[in-house]
Amino acid sequence: MSAEVSPKEPLFSAKNKKLLAVPLNRENPITVQVLGICSALAVTVKLEPAVVMSISVIAVLAFANVIISLLRNTIAPRIRIIVQLVVIAALVILVDQILKAFAYEVSKQLSVFVGLIITNCIIMGRLEAFAMGNKPWPSFMDGIGNGAGYAWILIVVAFFRELLGSGTVWGLPVMEKVGIYNIGYTNNGLMILPPMALIIVGIIIWVQRSKNKELIED
Repeated sequence: MSAEVSPKEPLFSAKNKKLLAVPLNRENPITVQVLGICSALAVTVKLEPAVVMSISVIAVLAFANVIISLLRNTIAPRIRIIVQLVVIAALVILVDQILKAFAYEVSKQLSVFVGLIITNCIIMGRLEAFAMGNKPWPSFMDGIGNGAGYAWILIVVAFFRELLGSGTVWGLPVMEKVGIYNIGYTNNGLMILPPMALIIVGIIIWVQRSKNKELIED
């Protein structure tokens, strides 16, 4: 009698969809886990570098998760952190070279911050907490979800900082086009200073907790 073959879990099962959705809100890496704050301060003066940085982190996190998941049963516990760093560093170098080849001006704006993806706590945290104990596909979904959770915070912060601080969005003169300057508005120089990134993140955290009461600590 032939052995029964258990059905495979669908690629986009409810469990896997949750890996994508939860980091966008209730387990957001920036606003809930308080990771990756340095990027929110450093690369959100303009929208374009924030978007490029977000895509870079999503790519590195997703593929690093998959690679570590594939290797998880062959990595000795005592060298797992070293292996994780080597994988992340290799992917970051690849991303950096692609940016220099196809988006050189943005690469110059991001400067050393692309290289600092290697030390991003979100990536190391997901490799250690998820990829080391799960299969490649869920690990990939987890990487995309956490990367997207990181990305939307950066993009929102960059949008408001550029709009209110420089009067532009993606370098386009929005405030001038809509005639805001004609009624006396002037660009707010405070918006392009790092503390304003923290204030905007703080506002996002406040809104998030007001809608998700379970996130409020007693």
